[in-house]
Amino acid sequence: MELTRRGFIGLTAAALVACGAREPVKAITVHRSASCGCCGGWVDHLRAAGFEVTVNMNEDLQPIADRLGIVNALRSCHTGETGGYFVEGHVPASDVERLLRERPDARGIAVPGMPIGSPGMEMGDRRERYATLLVARDGSTSIFTVHNG
Repeated sequence: MELTRRGFIGLTAAALVACGAREPVKAITVHRSASCGCCGGWVDHLRAAGFEVTVNMNEDLQPIADRLGIVNALRSCHTGETGGYFVEGHVPASDVERLLRERPDARGIAVPGMPIGSPGMEMGDRRERYATLLVARDGSTSIFTVHNG
């Protein structure tokens, strides 16, 4: 009888794991300005993708970018921090998920500027082609993902 009970408990635990009963929490801290509507749109996009988002309102994001080593050429209007990486700009949640899954040796990812059609920058059917860049530890960049292309 004891073996049967253990076997049942083991099978139940294995079934819960196999079914993905509870995925790990995807958490991100977002630094943004209270006056920026597109920043709020990006936060909504992340939450819709299952991220637990902590928002820090701050009108001067330069010190945060400096601390994280984000150069001006990569800047946008908000900065996220998750899993030891920075996420700069209107990066799609799928790219953030990929970053956290693959864990490259990098500082973070960035979508410079504010491309039309990126999360938080939706304008009807208008879409610009843009890339999410992977920022290496030495500051060099490479294409992580191309969108709307």
